[in-house]
Amino acid sequence: MAKLGKRTKAIREAVAGKSNLSVEDAVTLVKGNASAKFDETVEIAMNLGVDPRHADQMVRGVVGLPNGTGKDVRVAVFARGPKAEEAQAAGADIVGAEDLMESIQGGATDFERVIATPDMMPLVGRLGKVLGPRGLMPNPKLGTVTADVAGAIEAAKGGQVQFRAEKTGIIHAGIGKASFSEANILENAKAFIDAIQKAKPSGAKGTYVKKIAISSTMGPGLKIDVASVNPDA
Repeated sequence: MAKLGKRTKAIREAVAGKSNLSVEDAVTLVKGNASAKFDETVEIAMNLGVDPRHADQMVRGVVGLPNGTGKDVRVAVFARGPKAEEAQAAGADIVGAEDLMESIQGGATDFERVIATPDMMPLVGRLGKVLGPRGLMPNPKLGTVTADVAGAIEAAKGGQVQFRAEKTGIIHAGIGKASFSEANILENAKAFIDAIQKAKPSGAKGTYVKKIAISSTMGPGLKIDVASVNPDA
């Protein structure tokens, strides 16, 4: 068996036997044990009682985290003319049309959000095989196909998080950094959990939220008492 490092051993001892925690206690432990030499991301994972292969059980949406994510989100915008100028003024990292499409087809995907004006969607649609699997395809329901490009850019850079259930019904997202205050991480965690609960699809049967865990990049996952946050539990 591999020998554990001092840091890993200390973290394991700190969280040993601790499960079914309140969100507050989990956040305290995660922040207190995030001791890597970089600013660790605080992550949340939720196991949902859905089968996303069925359209009426897909869980997808966006949530604005009140305290942001602590991450610099690179935004690419498909727009022309005045809307392209608006996007550049609003702080978009990449703005273009056919040139941007060709760049992406050539393998350039150094961005975390893609926004498009409605008139650009026939062009963007050609990139479905590239953007779709990465969860980057602009979507009106997510506010990323819009004439208000400035508002969409501001939201993306201001802490808006997109979520989508994976095949196994798991949703995960970064909800802040270990350098955030406990209060700010807690507020973000509660906002994310609330958004997932409100996104419960019509086809969901039985228990909707099955498991919740919070962790930091290098730390262990801490299980939260679902009954403490789940109105259906």
